[in-house]
Amino acid sequence: MINDATKWLQAFFDQVEPIKTRDPLSYILGAQNDEEPSYFYYTDAVKMAGHSCPAVSGAFRITQLALNALYGTETPTRGEIRVLIKGGARDLAYGPQAQVISLITGASGETGFKGLGGRFGRNDRLKFDALDPQFCTYIFQREDTGKTVKVVYNPSALGSDNTMAPLMPLVLNGTATEEQKKLFASLWQGKVRSILLENESFPGLFTIEEVEDFVFPQ
Repeated sequence: MINDATKWLQAFFDQVEPIKTRDPLSYILGAQNDEEPSYFYYTDAVKMAGHSCPAVSGAFRITQLALNALYGTETPTRGEIRVLIKGGARDLAYGPQAQVISLITGASGETGFKGLGGRFGRNDRLKFDALDPQFCTYIFQREDTGKTVKVVYNPSALGSDNTMAPLMPLVLNGTATEEQKKLFASLWQGKVRSILLENESFPGLFTIEEVEDFVFPQ
């Protein structure tokens, strides 16, 4: 058995609750026993994106909240979820966030898995709505029941930090001192921690509501 593991600088990564799913495609093709759950950790999103930031952590928490609302005590079924992001693929951080959402839900764009025997398809289940952009708004729908929820993410609810802004260009252009780099990382990841572990202390950071009779675009 290979015991190598990624070493993370931020200890709080391990405190983030993982997202539990079930994946029928994984079962039928022999990767897992039937009904064995899969767990997606925040660090999976970090590895996929190559970094930890408010967009990546926001996407992880958006997905977690949406699945909790859609499934309650049931285990979410990966590959049976549709996602509509209310904006263009190049708007804001929607592109990278879509990758995080796709990783967890299985919902993919036109390049996604097309299925086997008419089942288990994941393609065309994640779409962008550039014609009706709405700030940081994400719609999730269960294929089996049609239940739909809308999540709005407002990172400005965290407030601003005047200390971090002048540090960023120094870090990016390589002129920051070691102390400045450590301070910047602490402030930056502090925002991530708030998004993942302290979001209830910031009213308006995430809002979620059920959407009635929603028709997912074809």
